[in-house]
Amino acid sequence: MKKLIVLALFVLTVSFDVQKTPAFDVGEWFKFRIHYGFVTAGYATLEVKEATRNNKKVFHAIGKGFTTGVSKMFFKVEDNYESYFDKNTGKPFQYVRKIDEGGYTKDQEGFFNQDKNTILVKDYKNKTEKTFNTPENIQDIVSTFYYLRNHPNVDRLKVGESIAIDMFFDDETTKFKLKYIGKEDLDTKFGTVPCMIFRPYVQAGRVFKEEESLTVWISDDENKLPLRIKASLAVGSIKADLESFKGLNNPFTIKE
Repeated sequence: MKKLIVLALFVLTVSFDVQKTPAFDVGEWFKFRIHYGFVTAGYATLEVKEATRNNKKVFHAIGKGFTTGVSKMFFKVEDNYESYFDKNTGKPFQYVRKIDEGGYTKDQEGFFNQDKNTILVKDYKNKTEKTFNTPENIQDIVSTFYYLRNHPNVDRLKVGESIAIDMFFDDETTKFKLKYIGKEDLDTKFGTVPCMIFRPYVQAGRVFKEEESLTVWISDDENKLPLRIKASLAVGSIKADLESFKGLNNPFTIKE
């Protein structure tokens, strides 16, 4: 369950394209319903605000995830992830991770120095501070989503090809890879939407294992809107579907 909360918030990272206008702007907001068939297990939201870091205006993205109903009784999840990143380059300045997943808690902030390729992680729960070396152009788990929405290479991908980026998570850098699967018209509550399909992978043993079957549907328009995430299980599957949205920066393409 907690993996789908994280997935709905942040494995929406496959939304990217060359844009005549940016894929998103301040005011964009998404809400996802996480469900087993008709049973709602929880919700996740993503919102873009504006903040100031290093005397400049930056994007402030906020992701929240929580269980509801019966799922909350069995496994309570209350997650808050935030990222402050540059409006032009997409490079993050700071991340926030404050989570409670069935009693497993974290309360951290990370401060990137993109010039020195380091990050200072402050762990408020354990009252520690650690500095880690990072590769150039490192992303955090939330900024990854927005960075890739404006990535220049998606139109060059052929079926089976991938794009990989470095992402800092859980005190280390991991390689996040996105494999392009193809295109499909997806039936949604908003109508039939032309979509691009991707399969995200991270290094085995991280948030998701490579052998797990995750699939993401992204609108094939300038918004690169995340519409569905599916995790295939041993029996059935769990999905996160876009429930509502506002503040899109581009027209939303719907066939019918």
